[in-house]
Amino acid sequence: MLVTPILHIQDLTKTYQSTVKTLTVLDHINFSIEEGSTVSIVGPSGSGKTTLLGLCAGLDRSTSGVVELNGIRLDNLSEDARAQVRNQYVGFIFQNFQLLPTLTALENVMVPLELRGEKNIKPQALDLLDKVGLLERAHHYPAQLSGGEQQRVSLARAFSNKPRILFADEPTGNLDAETSEKVVKLIFDLNREAGTTLVLVTHDAELAAKTQRILRVKGGKLISDERTGV
Repeated sequence: MLVTPILHIQDLTKTYQSTVKTLTVLDHINFSIEEGSTVSIVGPSGSGKTTLLGLCAGLDRSTSGVVELNGIRLDNLSEDARAQVRNQYVGFIFQNFQLLPTLTALENVMVPLELRGEKNIKPQALDLLDKVGLLERAHHYPAQLSGGEQQRVSLARAFSNKPRILFADEPTGNLDAETSEKVVKLIFDLNREAGTTLVLVTHDAELAAKTQRILRVKGGKLISDERTGV
């Protein structure tokens, strides 16, 4: 029986045009990701990893090629339509947390639920904060939280809309080793519990090795695709 991948990328290319020349950031990338799997994208700085993640998540539009998320072609959609797909199916964790500074931890977690028009959202948000160990910090603002606590809030927010796929861009990039370890454990535990597909960009070889598959990008090209046996 054929299984439709949660994410399908075909001949994905991204170029930027300057007055002098064309810069190719991604060059004919191809891969598919099975639902429920864990995948890391690794490569040197400037290799196109974050650009690739953004295109996969529908945050940006490719120059050419196909991005299909949950059976929906993103490359043909308007910005508003892509935003709707993201809100319905996608969760994000960013290196710099991207919490709204004027909202409390609880309110930050509630935002995706409010955007979906869901009712009775406060108990759901509190439950997620409890899962990441921050129930007692629910009414604190981001500036009152440590980096690790802010990333745990962003993790609770990422899972609040029950995403089919979670994109994480250097999720431990701004954290110390001990805090990173705790955040990584939370990501994988919550991911396993929810049955979410996880795609993460990382420089951390140890973190990459925890995923089932490693995609290596260099100079805008996909140079290897290996299964880790995890």
